[in-house]
Amino acid sequence: MEVLLAALATAAVAGVVVLAVALTRARRPPAAPAVPIESVVREAVAARSSADQAVLAGAVDRLVRMNQEMLDGQRRLGAQELAGTRERIDLQVADVRTELARLTGVLHEVERERREHVGALSGQLREAGRQTQVLAETTQSLREALSSTTARGQWGERMAEDVLRLAGFVDGVNYRRHQPMPGSGGIPDYTFLLPQGLSLHMDVKFPLNNYLRHLDASSDAERDRYRKEFLKDVRLRLKEVTRRAYVDPAGGTVDCVLLFIPNEQVYAFIQEQDRSILDDALRDKVVFCSPLTLFAVLAVIRQAVDNFQLSRTSHQILELLQGFEKQWDRFVDQMDKVGRNLKTASNAFDELEGTRRRGVERELEKIDAVRRDEVPEPDGVLPLALEA
Repeated sequence: MEVLLAALATAAVAGVVVLAVALTRARRPPAAPAVPIESVVREAVAARSSADQAVLAGAVDRLVRMNQEMLDGQRRLGAQELAGTRERIDLQVADVRTELARLTGVLHEVERERREHVGALSGQLREAGRQTQVLAETTQSLREALSSTTARGQWGERMAEDVLRLAGFVDGVNYRRHQPMPGSGGIPDYTFLLPQGLSLHMDVKFPLNNYLRHLDASSDAERDRYRKEFLKDVRLRLKEVTRRAYVDPAGGTVDCVLLFIPNEQVYAFIQEQDRSILDDALRDKVVFCSPLTLFAVLAVIRQAVDNFQLSRTSHQILELLQGFEKQWDRFVDQMDKVGRNLKTASNAFDELEGTRRRGVERELEKIDAVRRDEVPEPDGVLPLALEA
């Protein structure tokens, strides 16, 4: 029984020793008590040999006290390290708080600017949305208006009026509106007045229904169908203008007529889709004009009229210069006669002032001399010559 107790005590002491060594290595105290642990082990071994219960109990008590002291030292060291770590952490926390406060201020400033920008952007978006809505309503109104043939004609005339005004044309002076053609019954929309009684007609009515349907089509098949219908309408309009006898050189017109297309996009669409329409129109003496090309044509007409006026005025000026030349020659002849007469009169005057005057003065001097010699001079009385 005693041997069993000694074995158990030895095993307990060994376990405590192992635990103490493990704790010592884990906590790494400043000074490891190697000698006391070895002595304790030796005493434990000796106790096991002699089975001295008292020695074993004392060894265990000493081991416990040593472990307690080691734990206290480690606790104090940990407290010191913890205090230093806490100070460093407090300093870092203070720096972090300062930086966090600065970042918070920056974040508030950024948030304020963001709100201002978002508010301004929201206002701009609302205004853009309002303008887009107004534009959409205007576009819809324009499409509804252009769906009517009469409205399209009025819109085309308004566009033509703007181009004419920009080109400097004056109604009743450079052109007339809706003036019937004598003999044919046709009434062109505009008649431009050219020199020598010539005129140039222009029609502004143009088909746009199928073109608008082409733009609004929801499928490729519909767009292609309306495209073909629109090009067909253009060719029919071309034939209609050709049949109205707007080109009548015998009646005082030039050998072409203008067909106004009141939209650049429509004009370009015709050129892109069917170039032969323009070629056929030129063969039929019909000139397609968009707003830009109409301005160019009007500029050429205006220049031609100005050149004709200048040429006619030049002839009038030459005729006036011939009459002036005749009158100038007569004026020069008369001036020469007057000059000769003035020269003769000047010579006669010079002779009167010179030779004749000196002759008269000499005779007067002789008379004065004779008078002084024959008439006595009384005392105190001056001669008559001297009194004179």
